[in-house]
Amino acid sequence: MKLTNLDLNLLVTLDAVLEHRSVSRAAEQLGVSQPAVSAQLARLRRHFGDDLLARFGNQYRLTPLATQLRGRVQAAVTGVERVFAAEPDFAPATSTREFSLVMSDYGVAVLAPPLAGALTREAPGARLRFVQNTPYLVDHAMQAMTGTDLLVMPHGFTDGLSHRDLYQDTWVCLVSADNDAVGDALSIDDLRTMPWVVTYHGATAATPAARQMRMLGIEPRIQVITEHFLTVPGLVAGTGRVALLQQRLAEGVPDALGVRRLPCPFEVSPLVEAIWWHPMYDGDPEHSYLRDLVVRVAAQVAGAR
Repeated sequence: MKLTNLDLNLLVTLDAVLEHRSVSRAAEQLGVSQPAVSAQLARLRRHFGDDLLARFGNQYRLTPLATQLRGRVQAAVTGVERVFAAEPDFAPATSTREFSLVMSDYGVAVLAPPLAGALTREAPGARLRFVQNTPYLVDHAMQAMTGTDLLVMPHGFTDGLSHRDLYQDTWVCLVSADNDAVGDALSIDDLRTMPWVVTYHGATAATPAARQMRMLGIEPRIQVITEHFLTVPGLVAGTGRVALLQQRLAEGVPDALGVRRLPCPFEVSPLVEAIWWHPMYDGDPEHSYLRDLVVRVAAQVAGAR
């Protein structure tokens, strides 16, 4: 179907309806009447041959097709907004652009404060949106990054995206401060027998250090899985567990939390953190500014080490 045969206003309505799962709240966001949104939803239902929004008891839920469309619609709306917001020259001092970055809580902890400070100084009218990284997003990065500016993530998880390296980090082991069974160093046998706290555990969701450990034949006895690096120290403290954590993050863990940092008993490759983006934004001046800003901030973070 050709775009000339479509009313692109329906895309905006669809985005609001899928986000709010409510005709009335979608109408409120769009600043139009509820009957107007209902009429456009009826057109969308005829187009897709699907209810999109279905009533279950006292609430409305998205149909399977609507759930599938959610990410695509967000990306399409963002793309359209960028087309019509484009300017021949980008001036940070007068920009009101919102920049979106997908990253783990580790990335937020290391980069977000200095990045927000730098953007405030250079582009006071712009804003940052930090979105939590997920295994699903990484597995579908090429599609997801059409509607997001940057993905902050180490090497080894995706391909096909443009990228620039930021800084290197290394891995340390965490054990509880009161774990008397562990001395000043861990052994390979300790890693095989101790219970583990791991992050992003799955076929494609694992830290580079965890992957390297398995390549050496060390299969951890997993007791707890978390998708938030900042929760790891609390899940180790007061237990017999062990975990791997990025050194930059581990150095910021207060002593009062009750964990000890120990070197890994095997030679672990450094973590190379990078920014990734869809190649369609290679020549975008606003996007280029954001990339340069993140690289500059990362260099300052690495230099302050």
